[in-house]
Amino acid sequence: MKQLKTTIHELKYFLLLWSTQSFSTLGSAMTNFALVVWAYQEKGSALMAALLSVCSYAPYVLMSIFAGALSDRWNKKYVMLVSDTCAAVCTVAVLILLQLGKLEIWHLYILNALNGLMNTFQQPASDVAVSLLTPQQHYQKVSGMRTFSNSLNSILAPVFATALFSFAGIQTVIAFDLATFAVAAAMLMFGVKMPQMQKIEEHKERLLQAARNGLHYLKTHRGILDLILFLAAINFTASVYSAALPALLLSVQGGGKYAYGMVNMVSGIAMLAGSVLVTMLPAPKSRVRVICNTLLLSMGTENFFLAFGKSVPAWCIGAILGWIAIPLMNANMDVLLRSSIPITMQGRVYAARNTLQFFTIPLGYAIGGLAVDYFFEPFMAAQLPTSVFSHLFGIGKGSGAALLFFLLGVLGSMTCLVFRKDRNVWRLERQSKSNSGI
Repeated sequence: MKQLKTTIHELKYFLLLWSTQSFSTLGSAMTNFALVVWAYQEKGSALMAALLSVCSYAPYVLMSIFAGALSDRWNKKYVMLVSDTCAAVCTVAVLILLQLGKLEIWHLYILNALNGLMNTFQQPASDVAVSLLTPQQHYQKVSGMRTFSNSLNSILAPVFATALFSFAGIQTVIAFDLATFAVAAAMLMFGVKMPQMQKIEEHKERLLQAARNGLHYLKTHRGILDLILFLAAINFTASVYSAALPALLLSVQGGGKYAYGMVNMVSGIAMLAGSVLVTMLPAPKSRVRVICNTLLLSMGTENFFLAFGKSVPAWCIGAILGWIAIPLMNANMDVLLRSSIPITMQGRVYAARNTLQFFTIPLGYAIGGLAVDYFFEPFMAAQLPTSVFSHLFGIGKGSGAALLFFLLGVLGSMTCLVFRKDRNVWRLERQSKSNSGI
């Protein structure tokens, strides 16, 4: 009990920030979910609904490297407040347009792009704020808590948004989002005491030079760069997975909306369980080994269960194996980076990381959708019922997606095994232990 009280005291300001920001994130996730449903109901087009996410994500990928350089110069609390306030203003605009009956899909594209732009500033500032508020010995615990709240929100947001949307309308969902923003903003402004970073000469750099310095830091610290490229390769496979998952579960025999919903719900529950596990586990002897093994477990199990499974229970088992260890990977990745990168450089380096690590996601979505529609499904449709492919992956719509999942399992597993041999990544772990005094 004494140790618990000591931990709570040491993490007091982080806990205040984390709890209220997580509450606000839940409200934002509910609004995003409701707007996707609204867009699909209005236009009946999955592509138009999907473009909402594209508009949110594109500015984040393109501008992160410059936003991080600016974030390093500015007060982290005020960066977060201004970014969140701008996002809230966009949400108010949506509410007003809805009340006037004039909301159009193109309005949402513009507002989502603005939200995505604000997130490029908010995210690196938030990451550095966590480092400022957290003693180094609590990095793993804090990472697990953040993953826990994200996993919980991924489960709760669709449920709460659907309930409010159905019984009280989308305006109520947006009103709840604005209320959560008000709580988080008030706590950040008046309740959280943010330590100030020591001013350094790099803050006098020009914007372009500061952005270059983030990339240069990665170039001269190959362990960090290779770890980021490893995650970029995994993100490509994961985004192809995300693009193909509806094509499989909504189309194959034994699938449908129920199957799709169940697999997504089980994935969220698995991540929630993994998040709880992270906060309880001691620091591992080798964080790099944990990262490689957890990703190998994820890539080498769920994809094959999806490829060969023929029922909801089989797909759900795959979802559990695929997602339960991801929080462990995130926590150990987070600790490695926070322990290796000086706080005064974290904004710029994290911003460069975001650009390099996440640019493969929209690429994977595009390639996954095109591959299913124009190659794998036609290929399987041309197979005879007696062919090996038909025996392995079934017949009819969805069998092409099953074949793609088999190839994703092979590709993801090979990616993990290749990067496991990377000497620069292992050297990073030794440097991280040295910096931590281990």
